[in-house]
Amino acid sequence: MPQANLKLNAFPVFMRVEGEAVAIVGGGGEALAKARLISQSSALLRIITDAAEAELLAFIAATGAVHIAAAYDAAHLEGAAMVFAASGREALDRQVVEDARRLGIPVNAVDRPELCDFFTPALVNRAPVAIAIGTEGAGPVLAQMLRSRIDRMLSPSLGPLASLAASFRGAAERLLPKGNARRRFWSDFFAGAPARAVEEGQLSQAHDAAVDLLLSNAPASGHVALVGAGPGAEDLLTLRAHRLLMEADVIVYDALVPEAIVAMGRRDAERLPVGKRKGCHSKSQAEINELLVELGRAGKRVVRLKSGDPLVFGRAGEEMAALRDAGVAYDLVPGVTAAFAAAADFELPLTLRGVSSSMVFTTGHDLKGNSLPDWAKLAISGATVAVYMGRSVAAEVAGRLIEAGLSPDTAVAVVENASLASRRRFHGTLADLPSLEVRADLTGPVMTIIGDAVAGANFERSEPLAAHRHEGMASAAAEGVEE
Repeated sequence: MPQANLKLNAFPVFMRVEGEAVAIVGGGGEALAKARLISQSSALLRIITDAAEAELLAFIAATGAVHIAAAYDAAHLEGAAMVFAASGREALDRQVVEDARRLGIPVNAVDRPELCDFFTPALVNRAPVAIAIGTEGAGPVLAQMLRSRIDRMLSPSLGPLASLAASFRGAAERLLPKGNARRRFWSDFFAGAPARAVEEGQLSQAHDAAVDLLLSNAPASGHVALVGAGPGAEDLLTLRAHRLLMEADVIVYDALVPEAIVAMGRRDAERLPVGKRKGCHSKSQAEINELLVELGRAGKRVVRLKSGDPLVFGRAGEEMAALRDAGVAYDLVPGVTAAFAAAADFELPLTLRGVSSSMVFTTGHDLKGNSLPDWAKLAISGATVAVYMGRSVAAEVAGRLIEAGLSPDTAVAVVENASLASRRRFHGTLADLPSLEVRADLTGPVMTIIGDAVAGANFERSEPLAAHRHEGMASAAAEGVEE
């Protein structure tokens, strides 16, 4: 059937229940589930049963619900705004439905859709905001799954923000003319300084920011969020990062951030790639800093999307300094850094009691100087070392660490494209690590983890580095013969 011809068999509405009685007939789990649902509203709960289970009795005691501890009688329904037949006994549920209809009260019979005048939705509660989800015949499992997804998308601060908005509604209608001025106020309210203050729990500051916004009638100032996109898998993006992407006017993103994550942003957001890959920089860091300042000063809501975590080899320090100097507001949203994703891919404990109690995050380029960095001593004493972007200097990393006293037999785990379906895993020892440099097939970002704790990883889905090491040695020997 064409989508345009599909029609709902049930029309969703919201019913006023403040101060109204809602009657539930039943004493078991079905009654308790409905009681918990209705208790999210300001209705007066009336539970009718002479055989309440212990958990339901505890709920009644905790919430102050009215308990009519008697065998069901139709008189118990009188004056109710809604009725739920939740006894679990078909004959009794049918009797409750008949009595409710005779009294002109809408009724729902739990798990008996053929007897229902209305259906209860899966509910996302951000009071005073509520989102009701119905699936009309597709079953409660789908509704709950959708509820869970939507619940994750909505900030916990949405309820307080909506309450604050309600308190400003009258003033906005009095002071601002209909049209662009009023729309701009509410857009800046829900995505600007008032919303950010509520998110941080600063309700007084949020109120003051809303007053300033209302009286100034000027565009909101810009804001830049330095956001960690994680190692690549979309479902490792944080909820806060996703919300900011959905609110952004502009998304400024690195080369290693997958298109699938950029596409999670607002559909009409401007997208600006500023990626830097080895040997190919579309923009210098100074140019990126200037771009962020320019966008912030223009009043834009900007998401600066960085692979992994902004504070781990993400040059966030330089960008924060530029924004501070320019007086542009910004905040930070952490992301899952590649070392953690690689460790998860290997089921690898980065710290292990009795083996390793410290960690080092570094890049292979840190070992290219004439002197060893201080952290090399930690590696020798048992720290787990996570090396970012180290494929092209793998031999130098291994050689310098072995020179410094780290055993060539120290365990090594390597992941290309950590967290993604296309990931590849390799394992071996420090002596095997140089084989990475001749691996032209490794085109994705490579993460290397070195240390005794690596021996606790799961290598069942991993390839041994030694095989490639021997292939490289054989190839080199063959070239020598040819010469």
